[in-house]
Amino acid sequence: MKGPLFYSKILLFGEYGIIKDSKGLSIPYNFYKGALKSALELSVEAKKSNQSLQRFANYLEELQSADLVIFDMDSLKADIAAGMYFDSSIPQGYGVGSSGALVAAIYDKYAQDKITVLENLTREKLLKLKTIFGKMESFFHGQSSGLDPLNSYLSLPILINSKDNIESTSLPTQNKEGKGAVFLLDSGMVGETAPMVQIFMEQMKNEGFRTIIKDKFVKHTDACVDHFLNGDIKGLFGHVKQLSHVVLDNFKPMIPKQFHQLWQKGIESNEYYLKLCGSGGGGYILGFTEDIEKAKKALQGHKLEVVYNF
Repeated sequence: MKGPLFYSKILLFGEYGIIKDSKGLSIPYNFYKGALKSALELSVEAKKSNQSLQRFANYLEELQSADLVIFDMDSLKADIAAGMYFDSSIPQGYGVGSSGALVAAIYDKYAQDKITVLENLTREKLLKLKTIFGKMESFFHGQSSGLDPLNSYLSLPILINSKDNIESTSLPTQNKEGKGAVFLLDSGMVGETAPMVQIFMEQMKNEGFRTIIKDKFVKHTDACVDHFLNGDIKGLFGHVKQLSHVVLDNFKPMIPKQFHQLWQKGIESNEYYLKLCGSGGGGYILGFTEDIEKAKKALQGHKLEVVYNF
C-alpha cells in the first residue's frame, strides 16, 4: 500500500497575525512530501510513526461528530495494525507543515463524505475543511488553525483575508532569472509550536503588546500580502523590512539567540530581511532579498534554500 503524496507548505505571511485576524498567505512547497505506506517489517523510524498513528486514531475516534466528520475507523485501525506509517521527508519542528501533511493524508483516505479537491470549493467548503483540519491537527499542536493541512490537502496557494474568509489564489508567475528571492534559512535546531504559541498568548494579555500587533504587525503583514500578490516588489520590500523590525523588537523569544545579530545585520545592510517561518523557536527562518547572490555572501556558512524568485 502506498498513498498519494502530500506536500509541505510555507506560510509566507501571517504567522501569529492570523490568530489575531491579519491576512495570511500560505503556499505549497513541493520540495518535501509524505505519503501513507505499509510494511510488515518496520524500521525504527516507521515504528515510531506507526505508534503515533495509533494514538492519533484513538484521538480521532473521540473527535468524530456526524455534523463535522466521520472516519472509517475500522479500516484505519486495521491498516495501522497491519503496519501503516507515514513516510515523510518533511522535517519535523521546522515550520513547513509535517503534521499538516499527515492530517491531510489521513482525511483523504479515511474521511467519509469527504470534500474533494475536484469539486467547486466554495468559501463554506473551505471553512468546513479548515475547521475539520484544525480539530484533527490539535492532537499535535494543542491549538491549530487547520491551515497547514488545508494547504497540503489542496496543494494550492491559500489567501487568508480573515478568520472566516479564505480562498484559494494564484501567485504571480515566478521570474526564474530574477535576482530577488524568498529563501529558507536553516537554523539548525528544531522548534516546538505549542510553547511558542503559549508565549504569544501570554504576551497578548499585555495591552502594549496588543497595540503593537494591531497597529504595526498586522498592518505590515496585510500590506506584504497585497504587494506580493500584485507583484509590487518595491512596495513588498518596504513592508518586509518594517515587519522584520517589528518581529526582532517584539518576538525575541521566537528567534533563536544566535540569529538576533544576523537579523539586525539584514535590516541595517538591506541585503536581506528575515522573518519567522511558522511559530519560530528553531526550524526554518524565512528570508527575503532583492539580490540572492548578495544575501548568500552575507549569510555565508548558513544553508539557504530558494523557494520563490522575483
